[in-house]
Amino acid sequence: MSRVWNFSAGPAALPPVVLERAQRELLDWNGSGASVMEQSHRGKRFIEMAAQTEADLRTLLAIPADYAVLFLQGGATQQFAQIPMNLAGEGDSADYIDSGHWSEKAISEAAPYVRVNVAASGKADNYLRLPARDSWRLDPGAAYVHYTPNETIHGVEFHGIPDVGTVPLVADMSSNILSGPLDVSRFGLIYAGAQKNIGPSGLVVMIIRRDLLQRASRPMARIFRYAEQAANDSMLNTPNTWGWYLAGLTFQWLNALGGLTVMAERNRAKAELLYRTIDGSDGYYRNPIDPSARSRMNIPFTLHDSALDAAFLKESEAAGLLALKGHKALGGMRASLYNAVPLEAVEALTAFMREFTRQHG
Repeated sequence: MSRVWNFSAGPAALPPVVLERAQRELLDWNGSGASVMEQSHRGKRFIEMAAQTEADLRTLLAIPADYAVLFLQGGATQQFAQIPMNLAGEGDSADYIDSGHWSEKAISEAAPYVRVNVAASGKADNYLRLPARDSWRLDPGAAYVHYTPNETIHGVEFHGIPDVGTVPLVADMSSNILSGPLDVSRFGLIYAGAQKNIGPSGLVVMIIRRDLLQRASRPMARIFRYAEQAANDSMLNTPNTWGWYLAGLTFQWLNALGGLTVMAERNRAKAELLYRTIDGSDGYYRNPIDPSARSRMNIPFTLHDSALDAAFLKESEAAGLLALKGHKALGGMRASLYNAVPLEAVEALTAFMREFTRQHG
């Protein structure tokens, strides 16, 4: 079976070289005669791999020494609750910026553990643009400010890091981490589900300023406490060894390509090509997002006549273009252009779009 061009929003495409190496090493990893999934996480081989994986991520993002790197389980959604549990005390408040579906979920899950102040929201604009920074009603006494730099469903992205003063900035970067260089020192905490730009689902990568590890004061299970995870090198319990290993291979791939400056340029070229095709279609295809807030990673679009949606999806899949159906909340189409999606895939998609227009009028 030949490989298709995979535009899935997540779990998403992985680099073929990563998959091929994992395939080669599946039965005999690192000369051990067994799979990485069959090895003790306390063993020398795995501990060395885990340390190298962290080192490679630190190189990619130039992570300062005063930040801990954690490899956790449970998905980013679990962190919606764990973050206020760890960063806010009883009675504390936290500021949240509502820019779309995942921001809304973060707000909902945090509410039992912290007094949530929705400091700004794009909901009144149907999340077609980001709330202007001068409209944010931030509380200088907040425990932290949480935002979602990229919304996978609505297709909006912050193209800069907001200044929130001295309050720790917390970011759910599940869908745009490693898509370009990042000044980690501007953040108190960064977290990301792995299944878009890092590796398979089931793993969460977290980068947290070490002083924040001491904030938790409320009772909670040890496994939920970030300080405990950091003290135990993310191995308080048996970790997701397969996900950790594949993340390491992905970090090696990114470093071999030349790092995140190179990746940022690749991602810019892909997004510009697709947006140019949409905008140049004389209304046949439409993306309603304010151009200043358009996502590089997730590009939703509609056809001028929704009656053509079924044909578009059927014919695109037959052409080897996978997972273009839009989220059920918005309908239409969505192309996710994560790091592992090459320019050739977008070229194939845009060629198909032009041909579909010619055939269907």
